[in-house]
Parts: sequence; C-alpha cells; structure tokens
Amino acid sequence: MACICFSVLVSACADQMTNEAEATEVSCTQQWFKSIENAVSTGDGRGHGPDLGSEEWHSVVEFKLGVRNKTATPERNTAAWCEYVDHIVFADKSECVVLLHGLARTADSMNMVQSHLEKSGYDVANLDYPSRHKPIEELAEPTIKEGLEACSDASKVHFVTHSLGGILIRYYLEQHNIQQLGHVVMLAPPNQGSEVVDKWQNVPGYKTLNGPAGLQLGTHNGSIPKQLGSVDYPLGIIAGTRTINPILSLSLPNPDDGKVSVQSTKVEGMADFIEVPHTHTFIMRSEQVIQQVIYFLQHGHFR
Repeated sequence: MACICFSVLVSACADQMTNEAEATEVSCTQQWFKSIENAVSTGDGRGHGPDLGSEEWHSVVEFKLGVRNKTATPERNTAAWCEYVDHIVFADKSECVVLLHGLARTADSMNMVQSHLEKSGYDVANLDYPSRHKPIEELAEPTIKEGLEACSDASKVHFVTHSLGGILIRYYLEQHNIQQLGHVVMLAPPNQGSEVVDKWQNVPGYKTLNGPAGLQLGTHNGSIPKQLGSVDYPLGIIAGTRTINPILSLSLPNPDDGKVSVQSTKVEGMADFIEVPHTHTFIMRSEQVIQQVIYFLQHGHFR
C-alpha cells in the first residue's frame, strides 16, 4: 500500500516520462512592447514619443540600451531582436531566485529550473530542506531564512516553488515581510489542500514516507493550506492537467495532475494562472513551464 502514497507513488514511473513541451520564444506583442516601454521609456517625458513597435521606437530602444549599430544586435522587427532586448532589459544579475522543492523530493528535482535561471542571468539558491521530518511550522522559517541569507546581496528575491514548497513561502509570508520580495511562481501547489491526503493518510506507510508535513496538506479546515489567507504579493500559479497516477486521480476532482486538482492550486489574490499538460511529479522539468516561470519573474504575468 505504501507505493500509492502522496509523495512517492510515481517514482517508479520516471522512465516513462516524455518530453512534453518545447521552449517558447519571447512574443513581440503589443503587451511586450508596453513592458519594454515601461522599463526603458522612449518618450520625452511630456507625453511625446515614437509609436510602440514602430521603426523609430526600435531605434530609440537600441539607443537607450547602448546597442544601436552594434554587430551583435539582431535585425529589427524579428523575434531574435525581441529576445535580445528582453534579455538585456529583464535579466538583471542582481536578482536572486530561491527554489523550494516539494514533499519527499530534494534540490536535485529543481536542477533543470536552476540551470535555465542561471543562463537567464539570475543568481539561484536551490535549497534542500527536510520535508519528511518536520511539520510545516518548523520547516518554513529556517528554510526561507536560509534562502534570504543566500540572496542577501540581491536587489530582488524571487521564489519558485514546487508543491509543498509553495505552502512554505505562503506560511512564512503570513507572518513576515520580505523587503526585497520580487515575484513568486508556484508549480502544482496544494493551496487548498489535496483530497489524496484526506483519503490515503491512514494507509500503512503513508506517515513514514511523507512525514508530519504530509499529514498537514488535507482539505479540511484544520489543514495548514486552509488556515492561510489570500496573497498580497505578485504570485503566478502553474497547474498540471496530466496524470500518471490513475488510482490517486480517482480521489481527486478532475482535472488533476495525479496529486492535486487544478482547482485546489488556486488562491485568492494570485496575479496570474495557467494550466499545462504535465504531471505533478515532472512539471518542473518541462521546458514550456520553465520558460513561463522566467517570463513571470521578468514581467509579473505569464505569456
């Protein structure tokens, strides 16, 4: 029975994982032009300036960034130009990202996210914490403080979490302010708890494998997620809709990711929300998801 527990049911299925998505490029949309304009400001300060997306606007942006007539600057009005400018404007190396893995996982599970973030210019603190050995109340503060110490020189500190990691940062921010807090992205968070915990917590081996924190993630009013309030910081949530856990999915409202229903990932106050066709266990390995994470950190919304 232990093989169907919340955190480790599908570990034996890892070899069946497929590459579910491809990376996406920066889209040269009107919304993107506006985000660049807000960061660069091509106007004269009196309400006059080039039309967004025009040839003149492209030229002024290049001038402001110091890349006009540089050989490395891609041709204007191309996706490559937008990618180039996006990286210059938003990939600030003084920004740091704290990564928080999920229940019964390790920092290794977030290695792919870490690699992409570092390539995008971020400093990264990919933390390990004893998710199976302590309750949430004892995990949140020391773990978040460790991340803040690792990012102490950063102008902004972002958080990217998987599953239980999202509950840790929510718990911490209920009681503390982070002055340099940037954006928060949660992957498959049980923000309203999970029915899997409700129905499987008494199965032999569940507590051994998932620990005290694993017993706190139910949907009843006494669970930790249900005790937390709405959020008042820039939060983006990515929910998975694919499952390789047919037995656990029987316990969940559809759609679900095999561990958490899509509806249960949501929380009042979130800035943006998207669904992706990925599983709870492997959502952090998707190129599509990682690109969405980076975009949210840069812009405060998903593509």
